[in-house]
Amino acid sequence: MPILIAITGGSGSGKSTLAEALVSALPEGAAVLLREDSYYRDAASLPDFDPAAFDFDDVAARDHDLMIRDLSELKAGRDVVAPLYSFIHHGREPGGEPVQAADVVIVEGTHVLCTPGLVALFDIRVFVDTPADIRFIRRLLRDQTERGRTADSVIAQYLATVRPGHERLTEPSRLNADFIVADATAAVRLEDPQAVVRLAAPVLAHPLLAPVLGIQTGTAFVGP
Repeated sequence: MPILIAITGGSGSGKSTLAEALVSALPEGAAVLLREDSYYRDAASLPDFDPAAFDFDDVAARDHDLMIRDLSELKAGRDVVAPLYSFIHHGREPGGEPVQAADVVIVEGTHVLCTPGLVALFDIRVFVDTPADIRFIRRLLRDQTERGRTADSVIAQYLATVRPGHERLTEPSRLNADFIVADATAAVRLEDPQAVVRLAAPVLAHPLLAPVLGIQTGTAFVGP
């Protein structure tokens, strides 16, 4: 049966970097990556939708029912078509993204350990702990370069919904994690390959992944 891994933490914590590093470290074709951001509800279709006022940092903004169905299918070894979400238009794009079933399904997102039905599906649950100031700087740079946001709008959203949502939902969800991975690099951009390897090593050392890595049970993983 496929192994489902949850990677969570605050916005800008390095979840995506860790998830992508895990996919790269596992044998080619052994792992697929699913992003919780693909499962935002189709906010633009809501009556009187205002992107400046909508709380994207509440778990209610996510379509976890659909995510649970898709992950259940992947865990059963069946392919799915994940939704495509536009951060420019705040809605779902036509069609979707085919996701093939694999030995390991890695799921990253700020709320993936907040909903009991999701938590129950995961075999390995990881919380990435990164200082708040580093997380904020990473988010500020990302939203300007990748999502066409202004600095003022990013800061306003951070103060209005991102920080409160983190304190109310994401931070408490660390209690559902099997272990904590601490990002102590203080790097605004996680570009040091060795730092990324150190982040991924505790996850790769999990006994459930030993068969996927071709490691005999009882043999410690020492990194690439």
